[in-house]
Amino acid sequence: MDTITFEGRVAIVTGGGGGIGRAHALELARRGCAVVVNDLGGDVAGRGGSASMAERVVDEITAAGGKAIASHDSVADPAAAAGIADTAADRFGRIDILINNAGNLRNKALESLTDDDWQALLATHLTGSFNMARAVWPHMKARKYGRLVFTASSSGLFGTALQTGYAAAKAGIIGLMNVAAIEGEAHGIHANAVMPNADSRMARQTMADWGPEKQEQGAALMLDAIGNSMDPEFNTPLALFLASESCQSTHAIYSQCLGRVARVFVGVAQGWQAQRQAPPTLEDIAAHWEEICDTSRGFTTPTSSSEELALVLSQDAARQ
Repeated sequence: MDTITFEGRVAIVTGGGGGIGRAHALELARRGCAVVVNDLGGDVAGRGGSASMAERVVDEITAAGGKAIASHDSVADPAAAAGIADTAADRFGRIDILINNAGNLRNKALESLTDDDWQALLATHLTGSFNMARAVWPHMKARKYGRLVFTASSSGLFGTALQTGYAAAKAGIIGLMNVAAIEGEAHGIHANAVMPNADSRMARQTMADWGPEKQEQGAALMLDAIGNSMDPEFNTPLALFLASESCQSTHAIYSQCLGRVARVFVGVAQGWQAQRQAPPTLEDIAAHWEEICDTSRGFTTPTSSSEELALVLSQDAARQ
């Protein structure tokens, strides 16, 4: 198999100053990519800021002979996001890849999450991903080429205690990716989402917030069962393959969990078909509940809302 290279490509990695983002930026540069390393440099909750995190990664890249510049702007600010894209285009002449990785974390029970916490989480994860995608879109569209990699989470699809805002934002990112993939198809822009797992600042904060008992269980698991597979670097091969010209996947979600890489999808069971002249009653729903929930007869994976409508109509013909 040929070596995958990013020679001549330009990437923006948000949240690139530490953990998973740092691993992405370093490997992109090692494979020839020019990288804009964006990181606000705040704490896990997204408070404060420092140039040092992004600068350190840029220093690592340039010391190894790579090309990189640092950005300390907040992706939550539309004007700043546009500035990040302009910086990449002005310095390196193009934008080929965007890895939306910037994030923050504020773990609280649903009833305790404040308005400020909620807004801060959505602003960084979801709005930040949108701001950056919108900012790079004209550059990619003009060249008829682009790779967008969105960072989702198992919390967004499956749920995690104390992560109401974080999970909601991550689930929203999947919706954002879906539409970006559909609209990008005509312009050579591919969009996918990854669900990473790593021993990062956020992961350690979550374990701490769960309390001593859960923390001990998590530590024991890491020591006894999973080896080094929670290292941030385990997430980079998947993300960078999706960011490469070699990958033709678009409109998909992929999980990296303890070294296992797998496609994740939303499926729709065959369900129960009511007659279409009048709505069913509550009693009709109750009477057909097992059929509604039954997945043993198979399922479909629609790639758009219109495709779901078409699939339901096609089931009519199958029943006749």
